[in-house]
Amino acid sequence: MPIVNIDLREGQDPKQIKALVADVTQAIAKNAAVPEERVHIIVNEHDEEHFN
Repeated sequence: MPIVNIDLREGQDPKQIKALVADVTQAIAKNAAVPEERVHIIVNEHDEEHFN
């Protein structure tokens, strides 16, 4: 079961995040030869002050 962590700045459009998760899920499933249901994506949003 692949687990992917994605860190983003806070305030991203939820539709964009959903599309990103879908695209990453498909890519991981294809390249790791696992069903999409087995791919887990964790999205963490951070305050801009935590980015340099």
